[in-house]
Amino acid sequence: MSDQVHGHCDPKFAEVREEFERNFAERGEQGASVCLSVGGETLVDLWGGVADVKTGDAWREDTVSIVFSCTKAATAICAHILIDRGELELQAPVSKYWPEFAKAGKEKTTVQMMLNHESAIPALREPVKEKGFLDWDYMIKRMEDEPAWWEPGTRNGYHMVNFGWTVGELVRRVSGKSLGQFFADEVAGPTGAKFWIGLPDGVDPHMADILPYIPQKGDPVSDFAGLLMGDPTSIQALSFMNNGGWGANDKDAHKAEIGGAGGISNARGQVAMYTPLAVNDGSLVSKDRVSAMSMVSTATQRDATLLVPTRFASGFMKSMDNRALPGAQAQSAIIGKEAFGHVGAGGHIGFADPECGLAFSYTMSQMGLGLLMNDRGQSLIDAAYRALGYRSNAPGAWVR
Repeated sequence: MSDQVHGHCDPKFAEVREEFERNFAERGEQGASVCLSVGGETLVDLWGGVADVKTGDAWREDTVSIVFSCTKAATAICAHILIDRGELELQAPVSKYWPEFAKAGKEKTTVQMMLNHESAIPALREPVKEKGFLDWDYMIKRMEDEPAWWEPGTRNGYHMVNFGWTVGELVRRVSGKSLGQFFADEVAGPTGAKFWIGLPDGVDPHMADILPYIPQKGDPVSDFAGLLMGDPTSIQALSFMNNGGWGANDKDAHKAEIGGAGGISNARGQVAMYTPLAVNDGSLVSKDRVSAMSMVSTATQRDATLLVPTRFASGFMKSMDNRALPGAQAQSAIIGKEAFGHVGAGGHIGFADPECGLAFSYTMSQMGLGLLMNDRGQSLIDAAYRALGYRSNAPGAWVR
């Protein structure tokens, strides 16, 4: 094993270890973790590199980082726990739980639409105040007041950060607990996952600094990137840049409950969260609910935000294969056909695949190209599925 890589790896998954080492040797990895369990048994738990490139501080066994939109899956799991208990209804209007949301063209929004990224507020038109993302009540008022960008339910547009406040406020209203507290009590605690949506007082984990991706000559320019840089009034620019100065390495932000992008964990923490869903043991939600969580609930040929085809379960990403699209090489995340989970900006991912009992996660500090996966993370996923006897991902998802 490389001097940079530590942990353990079952011989069956030797290719995962080889690809992880290759990430450091050839693909610009700085610090990262990869973990997977099968049938509830952790068979790969590797980490390596540095947590801080300025000081050379090593990425340790317990190092964590912001995992960006992987947090959406944690938020969605909270909603599904309430759905499973009969306290939150998928087809009910949001106004049943959150009356103040039902205005400005959003009156007919349902809970399902919120989980599907169809609730029509993917971005905020007016500037977010300085550090606004750290102020839950302020952001909830902004969700209530924002006019719909389209008629809710008529199209899908990825709610890049707003998903955490729309779905998260439903969790808060129904449970009576903040999103972060509900997640800690009902998910992280029971599973032992080192995963936080807002660091509590007195908790100070070893954090890796997130390093932004630096564009390279010859990078493909996706439609998303073109509008992000070219039209400041677009959904793309406003969803990404109208953030009140929020930054992934801001210690104040680490304490805020940003349920769409601010979760803190590592690969081991995400695998702990996903394992009960992968083995479908009924401990987090019922077996029927896990089956529902894995089903595609919305799909489109052109997501209103990402501008590529997307497929979602209720709050989770499904396998998305956009390899054939020009300029969209980094807009794919290819997992098993029954798998569900979520990517995080720069190439993080976590997911459960009940078909084979696989829970998988990869997290890192050096962001890569695109909003979905890049070759560092996808190579690890591919190696894991090959080790499990899957033969091809050519159909758009890994199949046996």
